[in-house]
Amino acid sequence: MAHDQDRRGFLRKSIAIVPVAALTSITGRSQEVPLASAKVAALGPPSSAERGPYNPVFFNGAEWSFIQAAVGRLIPADATGPGGLEAGVPEFIDRQMEGAFGHAATWYTQGPFVDSPPEFGYQGKLPPRDVYRAGIAAADAHAKSLEGGKTFAQLDAAHQDEMLKGLESGDIKFDSVSSKTFFGFLLQNTKEGYLSDPMHGGNKDAGAWKMIGFPGARADFTDWVGRPGVQYPLPPVSINGPQG
Repeated sequence: MAHDQDRRGFLRKSIAIVPVAALTSITGRSQEVPLASAKVAALGPPSSAERGPYNPVFFNGAEWSFIQAAVGRLIPADATGPGGLEAGVPEFIDRQMEGAFGHAATWYTQGPFVDSPPEFGYQGKLPPRDVYRAGIAAADAHAKSLEGGKTFAQLDAAHQDEMLKGLESGDIKFDSVSSKTFFGFLLQNTKEGYLSDPMHGGNKDAGAWKMIGFPGARADFTDWVGRPGVQYPLPPVSINGPQG
């Protein structure tokens, strides 16, 4: 029970730090974003009731295996609610890579490039999609050097957790990209995908919203104004309509 309460508390607190960009359309982008983003827009809003397995648009096979494995360890399923995999977080991240975020379309990415405190935000040259690509390749190379040629996705859960902690702390060093920066994007996007509106690919069937009691994008709460302490009984609603 204590574990469940800790997990629920962590996700409630995460809502406050999910950037506003996660609540807006993934295809809403500036003209600077390459036309490849149209591939994501063409997919349309996902319908978990009718769609088959999601085919990644940006990540290749090896990268997709890494993303699925890492997301599954960052938010594992338990009795409290769905895990990152069940919530469709890998799909959310893949869609982000072909959107404005992945291309850093609205970011200033010119030099000088210097080490800066975290409160100054990302100061690197590479857009997030390139950080992911370089980070995944480096993570798999590191895993192979330790576990007899196994990629990260092929490691057992304990070794995956150990590697993720090494990336987060920066104890694992990469030559091509900062391991801490890579992990930071991965964790940020995993939280966003888990708690975002289902129209963006994550939070499938509004499972995370149901878990924390968030009503979503309902337009009318008039009947529930002035009723403190009364549990809201209706299921959450996506911007695109009812979920689950």
